[in-house]
Amino acid sequence: MDIGMIRGLGTLVVMVAFIGLALWVFSPKRKSEFEDATLLPFADDPDAIKHVEQASRSNKE
Repeated sequence: MDIGMIRGLGTLVVMVAFIGLALWVFSPKRKSEFEDATLLPFADDPDAIKHVEQASRSNKE
């Protein structure tokens, strides 16, 4: 194996990992988990959570 073959295999591994990660991130099964995670910075402030939830409801309509 020469350096070109090793670099090609490395590129292939990174590409497969990127595609797998993209599929995982954009999976509809994970949507609710990610929506919950978006509220984590506001966990200490109930008023901010209400404001963010109202804004997200108005964007969906």
